[in-house]
Amino acid sequence: MSTLVLVRHGQARALEPPYDRLSPAGVLQARKLGEYWAARGVTFDQVWTGALERQKHTEVIVAERCREAGRRWPEAREDAAFNEYDAENIFRKLPPMLSQRDPAFQKLWEAQLAKGAGPEGLRHFQKIFDAVMPRWQDGSLAATGVEPWSAFRARVAGAIGGMVENGGRGRRIAVFTSGGMIGLAVALALRAPDPSALDVNLRVRNCSLTEFRFRPGRLSLDAFNLLPHIEEPELITFW
Repeated sequence: MSTLVLVRHGQARALEPPYDRLSPAGVLQARKLGEYWAARGVTFDQVWTGALERQKHTEVIVAERCREAGRRWPEAREDAAFNEYDAENIFRKLPPMLSQRDPAFQKLWEAQLAKGAGPEGLRHFQKIFDAVMPRWQDGSLAATGVEPWSAFRARVAGAIGGMVENGGRGRRIAVFTSGGMIGLAVALALRAPDPSALDVNLRVRNCSLTEFRFRPGRLSLDAFNLLPHIEEPELITFW
């Protein structure tokens, strides 16, 4: 069987524009992963990234550390199918719509706008996520220019399915991607209902490793959310 390792990008600048950039902690997380793999001689036959800057930058940092140590690291291939769901538009367009329907949510959203970024804003944002995302997923909250859940699910399933069917035998593939894609991949492998993908999404740590074994017709979860390269508590982050 072959191995697929999904790497979540390092910490980005949560709730701070431009979000699609690694924070200083995210850069350090990626360096530690590269050093960890280089020290252990971990290699891959293929490396992929999504098209988002935080995904590509994480891969670049890991690649630099491996190559500096004299380890083989293939040139990464880019595929937007591994992008995160459209979080920017989801949380720009959908909360105002829900506020018009739900006075209780309107108060939550106004409080979020007042809190802004920072630790307090992130803690409060969890309530916004819990209210908006299930409605985006079931299609009851939608807007022009926002990728629907059905489209997100189809592109992730298609990308993973293509690897499973065409990955060959005994190959090792790494994909630098995001938490939502990893949560959905876990749900697909376990044949779990769609809402479980969002639950898993919330537990995926920055720069963590989730591993699958696969052969044509079969994808099996082998390990979830590993951080063997990070020991410092302050570098274990979710947002």
